Amino acid sequence: MAGQLSGQPIIILDKDKTRTQGREALGYNITAAKAIADAVRTTLGPKGMDKMLVNPVGDMVITNDGATILREMDIKHPAAKMMVEIARTQEDKAGDGTTSAVVLAGELLNKARILVEQNVHPTVITRGYSLAQVKALEILDELAIDASDDVLEKIARTALTGKSADLALEPLVELCVKTAQSIKESGKVNVKENINIIHQRGGSIKDTKFVRGVVIDKARAHKNMPKKVEKAKIAVLDTGIEVEKTTVKSKIHITSSDMLSEARLEESRLVEDRVEALARSGANVVFTEKGIDDIGMHYLQKKGIFAVRRCKDEEIKKLVKATGARVVSKVDGVEEADLGYADVIEERGVGNYKMIYVEGCKNPKAVSILIYSGAEHVADEVERALDDALRVVGDVIEDGKMVAGGGSPEIELAMKLRAYATTFQGREQLAITAYAEALEEIPKGIAENAGLDAIDIIAELRNAHNKGKKTAGLNVFTGKAEDMLSLGIVEPLRVKTQIIKSATDAANMILRIDDILTAKETGMMDVKPEHTADYYDGIQAPDVGED
Repeated sequence: MAGQLSGQPIIILDKDKTRTQGREALGYNITAAKAIADAVRTTLGPKGMDKMLVNPVGDMVITNDGATILREMDIKHPAAKMMVEIARTQEDKAGDGTTSAVVLAGELLNKARILVEQNVHPTVITRGYSLAQVKALEILDELAIDASDDVLEKIARTALTGKSADLALEPLVELCVKTAQSIKESGKVNVKENINIIHQRGGSIKDTKFVRGVVIDKARAHKNMPKKVEKAKIAVLDTGIEVEKTTVKSKIHITSSDMLSEARLEESRLVEDRVEALARSGANVVFTEKGIDDIGMHYLQKKGIFAVRRCKDEEIKKLVKATGARVVSKVDGVEEADLGYADVIEERGVGNYKMIYVEGCKNPKAVSILIYSGAEHVADEVERALDDALRVVGDVIEDGKMVAGGGSPEIELAMKLRAYATTFQGREQLAITAYAEALEEIPKGIAENAGLDAIDIIAELRNAHNKGKKTAGLNVFTGKAEDMLSLGIVEPLRVKTQIIKSATDAANMILRIDDILTAKETGMMDVKPEHTADYYDGIQAPDVGED
């Protein structure tokens, strides 16, 4: 880019750098965002289809979960990445509704493109969308229904319908409600910290079961260790029980076989002393993130200590929360106050496939779910479905509010927003009306994915809502507009409010961009402090130890 001063051109930007401005920039961003919305649109609703995502090495993910699809896709365009952020935020805040949020954001941008072509300025559109958002949230509060524990099964059933988990719908519905209620603490349900989901080989989804305790997908470190420990006192370590290597490069000159034997004996004595100190603390069970070598296992089994090595970070966190143990960084630094407690720790399983069960913990809110399936891809998708269902059940337990499902809230919001738009004299009226039309894309997408005529369905739903039937939605199994409350198709209020917030904020941000410039190259010294080599882009680098 160049300016002009007294006939002399002033170079501001490198001519080789790309720059897109005005409507062209807006058009590129909207096209990219809409493409992402269209990619996940076919997964919407109980009859939505699945996506198969295959990475360069051939590993695949089969799912209809919007957040998972977008997370696995190789997305380059900056505006498209913002759509991924919508799904991530929706999942973090509400647990479900990720696809709806992305579809709504894409349609808001599509409607805005039409308005821009009619010479409505983007800032007018964003103001109209913001006004519509505030009004929509008010209307949702009016539509909200008080929810009791009696409706939790309906909430879980709605979330699980249309996913791989509906092959065993009723058992999983009961399991989700039982699990969520069991971890309720001070009115809150923390699914991420209190529930451990484990895959079991073999069996069917119907065999999936609930365990009141922590299940670790590991076996004992040595077969001579006790298989079961009652009244377990648990030490949790983030260091190995093994002969330590020197931290600096060093050499030992051996001049005789006796010296070699003495060196090995000294190494063995160091490990023995540490295990002795561990046993004196009262610990009879050890979990460690690192390794246990042959010498360490020898002394541990001699002391009758049950040990599990190379536990994952998430497993350690759940163990600490469940048992009350404290993570210790020195084997011989464990004290009695650092130990956790469980009534029983036992290795169970058949053949080479065994697991560790930790039951009767100090914190009874720590539980596990064992998913049985003959195919790993099915188990993965069932886990995602259970996570969504547990989260939405938790939403209702925490908030005590729900709304009808089946596209019912979107139709009611669209109808009332059209009436609200008429109270404005300026061009904001056009934006609010466009917002109402965008909301109808959600029930329209549900209808299309069920093989129904979307135009006829929307007309039927509008007619029902105009007659005062606020909870009328689409029953995809009959293809008719029916009362969603009587059918038990309900969703948490939190899911719907977060969809409105996430989609509107993202659409408004994209609409305000009128200039896309290539940024200068950034060296590693210029990245933000939180983006260090070990924590770049918000992803903690794995601990690659030598064990």
